[in-house]
Amino acid sequence: MRLKTIRTMQMMMMIRSWGVVVLFFLLPFAAFSQDKDFGIWYGISAEARLTARLDIDLSTNIRTFNNASKIEEIFVEGGVAFNLNKYFTIAGSYRITENIEDNNLYYFRHKVFLDFKGTVPAGDFRFACRLKFQTRSRTYIENEDDLKTDYTGRIKFKALYKTPSFPVNPFIYAESFFPLFSDKSRTIEKNRLAAGIEFRIAKKHSIEAEYLFQRDYLPSISDINIISINYNIKF
Repeated sequence: MRLKTIRTMQMMMMIRSWGVVVLFFLLPFAAFSQDKDFGIWYGISAEARLTARLDIDLSTNIRTFNNASKIEEIFVEGGVAFNLNKYFTIAGSYRITENIEDNNLYYFRHKVFLDFKGTVPAGDFRFACRLKFQTRSRTYIENEDDLKTDYTGRIKFKALYKTPSFPVNPFIYAESFFPLFSDKSRTIEKNRLAAGIEFRIAKKHSIEAEYLFQRDYLPSISDINIISINYNIKF
């Protein structure tokens, strides 16, 4: 009993320490984003293993903006992932989205993704790098540019700490979006910086809660603070 109490106290001290780290990580972004927009993202995702190397997944998400008072987009996404080994994964997916457009009505967008992901364990830490390529086509057309398919590259770095004997895993990540095959003046289209926790409810159920700061550079600079909550199920 005494040993269990000591371990619980150690876990609580570690969580407080991570809380300080996360706060330190987020303070600069909060300073950048004062008096800017705020949104909440709600998501559910499910993943199933078909074979030792092949996984399928399905997810849905609702994203709000304008101080979380309006829905910006709703999407459903499905994909397949092939695990080359325990370190490298290749995945492909398709997303259909309803987005609010300039006329305040919702129109479909279509996105296709190709992912390359590497994960490196280091003790209780997990470091991951993901390179994602995406295409996007619109159904709301205002000008000739809207008829073109957009091509975007994304690179994401993530660090997660797998807390021993405790169901809470803190993480941080950074992601950049850069336009491909484009004559746009900027090389970076969007940046995201985030910190959060993964809470394991049961063996195959978990919740991810995170704070995310997003800066869009195109067509002009705009910031949004986001709270994201996602429920994950593994079969």
